Amino acid sequence: MYDLKFTKMHGLGNNYIYINLWEEQIAEHDLSPLAIDVSNVNTGIGSDGMITMGHSSVADARMRIFNEDGSESQNCGNGLRCVGKYLYEKGIIKKKNLTIETKGGLMHLELHIDEHSDVVEEITVDMGEPRLQRQQLPVLGGPKEEQALLQPVEIDQQTFHFTGVSMGNPHAVIFVDDATQVEVEKIGPLIETHSLFPERVNVEFVTAKNDRELDFRVWERGSGITMACGTGACAAVVAGVLNNQLARGETVVVHLLGGDLHITWNQDGHVHMRGPATFICEGEWYGHKGTLTI
Repeated sequence: MYDLKFTKMHGLGNNYIYINLWEEQIAEHDLSPLAIDVSNVNTGIGSDGMITMGHSSVADARMRIFNEDGSESQNCGNGLRCVGKYLYEKGIIKKKNLTIETKGGLMHLELHIDEHSDVVEEITVDMGEPRLQRQQLPVLGGPKEEQALLQPVEIDQQTFHFTGVSMGNPHAVIFVDDATQVEVEKIGPLIETHSLFPERVNVEFVTAKNDRELDFRVWERGSGITMACGTGACAAVVAGVLNNQLARGETVVVHLLGGDLHITWNQDGHVHMRGPATFICEGEWYGHKGTLTI
């Protein structure tokens, strides 16, 4: 038996197991199996996946995101906020402005800290510019340099129209009359694995309540229904602007199952996301020989 220290955190209910690679060592080939094991709610810790934090040669830290099915994701908005809070409050990097390396690129974080308690209350993440060409998601069905705007996809004898947006990871945003009534657990996985998306896709169902407010539900690639998806909320706002339902440069409140995020697609092209991050617990994971290398 081997011990592996972990921290569990959530951003609006989107929860991951966080591993500090400055202190722990995990072999590369063990990362995906470990993510599957720790995410299991019955035999593991239970989570939407696993995130590792460690040294970066190009940023303050590097994070890697593994979904509960073991697949690796390029980016995670809720995870970024949790990493920022972890690094600051654990004293690893005591800076209010951080850069984090992800597979989706370098992310810039601004920590909003209570001056009396020195606690990170919220985090604003500069998510960079959305990637809108089909080849950048990728999504098939048209010229690779085009945007996928309101592209039809037939699922279970229903036709849905999605707008494709990459925030470092791929999203198919679908505007519906009432996002709270969509059978996400039924429709989400069918779109995620549709042949239009050779690398699968995150699926968002969104309703514009007005030009500053969205209702939002998500099926995450590799994880299923989650309480929140930061990159998905950003993609939803971008799609809303592209489809003339929202205004560029205005802050939009996105209502997720786990709470609210504040998203702005600025005139300079960058998307900013502001929201909280929360510690849940810390402990030790007891792995089996051959599963972990510690």
